[in-house]
Amino acid sequence: MGVDLKPILPSFPIKVSDLSDKVVAVDAFNTIYQFLSTIRGYTGEPLTNNKGEITSHLSGLFYRNINFLIENIKLVYIFDGKPHQLKYQEIERRRQVKTQAFEKYQEALSEGKFEDAKKYGQATSTITDKIVQDSKKILNLLGIQYIQATSEGEATAAKLTKNDVAFVCASQDYDSLLFGAKRLIRNLTISGKRKLPNRNVYINVEPEMILYDDVIKTTKLTHEQLIDVGILVGTDFNPGGFQGIGPKTALKLIIENGKLENIEKIKTALEEIPYHEIREIFLNVLENDDDIKGLEFKFDKPDHDEIIKFLCDEMSFSKERVTTALERLEKVSEQKNQSLEKWFG
Repeated sequence: MGVDLKPILPSFPIKVSDLSDKVVAVDAFNTIYQFLSTIRGYTGEPLTNNKGEITSHLSGLFYRNINFLIENIKLVYIFDGKPHQLKYQEIERRRQVKTQAFEKYQEALSEGKFEDAKKYGQATSTITDKIVQDSKKILNLLGIQYIQATSEGEATAAKLTKNDVAFVCASQDYDSLLFGAKRLIRNLTISGKRKLPNRNVYINVEPEMILYDDVIKTTKLTHEQLIDVGILVGTDFNPGGFQGIGPKTALKLIIENGKLENIEKIKTALEEIPYHEIREIFLNVLENDDDIKGLEFKFDKPDHDEIIKFLCDEMSFSKERVTTALERLEKVSEQKNQSLEKWFG
């Protein structure tokens, strides 16, 4: 779910090409979920190989990352580790949502309501150990780095930007900002034309950048107060937040009262929320950066033969399409190298 802060955060459009030569820390699970949800067939079924194994995530990771590599973007995917105990309630909520969506999906299919089926099918996406393993494999074969975080992937991504190891975090969620990330880019992996739900209307989704310093300057909040706004709205550690309080109201309440404890109208409800612990989750992540100290990334060239073997032979991808994508990347790389050779003559 993540925290919903969109209405109060300043942002500006950015081109994918603006990230050339920069290290981008990608929220892996967030991105994989997007691919599992959006890359589906007419009736909402995910892509599969000839053994019935889901491959939607591999299609997204391969073709989308080829485009990023062509722009010479240095990608680092961050995989979640063990979730904090306070997140289990949100995990259980998501599990129930998926179960209900699957029931509605089956019902819509049986009634021939394929548009409804596709909508419900998208909400059934689940990341399994096999999906994680295959995702790491294709990233490795593409020469893309990944990090296995000990806990929250967004926390590790935030550390990378705070320590200037990465330029920006890439995620659809705003949690990275609560963890203190310098920069957040949204819509990076889903940019392009998208159909609006239940409407025959398409919109152009573009990447947008949010700067932590701009957020603090615009909202006039401290980091801890920004976290308090998030807690009011609802985070993964207190899903649902406080009844009747959205982002704009939450911002107003914190500006007027300074912190959660001073808001009279929520005092009773606040007693049921471990807000001190939630604050510490977001604040303490930046105090210890031993897990990223001395971290250096090596960006290798894609292994064409092994990619063909994995995607085409094992996962039933079109060899022609995969080969064309790899050749396109290779051609661009060669052109850049030739330009550099001429430049340095």
